[in-house]
Amino acid sequence: MKAKKGLIIAAAVVVLGAVIATTCTTTVETGYTGIVTTFGKVEDITLEAGLHFKSPFQQIIAMDNREQKTSFTTEAFSSDIQQVNITGSINYAINKATAMNLFKEVGTDYFNKLVNPRMLEITKGVFSQYTAENLVSNRQKLSEQIRDGMVEELRDYGINVISVSIENLDFTDAFTDAVEAKQVAAQRKLQAEIEQQQKTMETQQQAERQRINAEAQANVAKINADADAYAVKVRSEAEAEANKMIAESLTDNLIKFNEIKAWNGQLPTYVAGGGSTTLPILQMDGGEKTSTDKVAEQ
Repeated sequence: MKAKKGLIIAAAVVVLGAVIATTCTTTVETGYTGIVTTFGKVEDITLEAGLHFKSPFQQIIAMDNREQKTSFTTEAFSSDIQQVNITGSINYAINKATAMNLFKEVGTDYFNKLVNPRMLEITKGVFSQYTAENLVSNRQKLSEQIRDGMVEELRDYGINVISVSIENLDFTDAFTDAVEAKQVAAQRKLQAEIEQQQKTMETQQQAERQRINAEAQANVAKINADADAYAVKVRSEAEAEANKMIAESLTDNLIKFNEIKAWNGQLPTYVAGGGSTTLPILQMDGGEKTSTDKVAEQ
């Protein structure tokens, strides 16, 4: 009888232990935060990952506090009323310390109830500030502006917005065709401007070459003229110097010598009356001298 009673007590202890193990302990997995509720009321505490004791009347709700990435698609209009289909993604994480407030105010489906509506609203507002053409070239700036708006909106809820990425923009076919036509026209205009600039440059270069050639020819002509003038001056000065030297070297004897040297040997046929003309005295082989006076006497 005592043995049977002992078995009953042991069984009761085992059952009680099992009940305690299942109702008074809980495990929070890594990457999650435990939200504690007592009879449905959210407590102002959170549980980290690991094994925890709790009251049988308490319930633990796990909320993911890891960084999460969610893709989204929406459509918006630019400032010039062009429709654009947007594909993007958002990276976010909840604050562990205030996770119970987020659960209390929004619940576990906070992305669909809070994050996504705010993101779509802010995205449409940001896109409306740009023309359709500027949207394409400012995708990074668009992402940053949406992120800044999300940070401001979700800070009080304990949701940390890490990044927003605009991954693709898709416009209507009509707008795409118009943009392509405009780009083609712009490229043709740019090509025409480049060709015109090339022609202008070539004309300017040719004119510059002609100017340089003209200046070179003028310089050569001036150099030649200066050289000719200098040569004439040198020759004139040389002749003048030579004449000066000749003039200084002339003597009466030299003059007479040149007169004798230039005489052809013929005597004059007559002598002017009353006068006496002295002819050159010639030194003959016999030593005799002949003069014009002797001729006159004969």
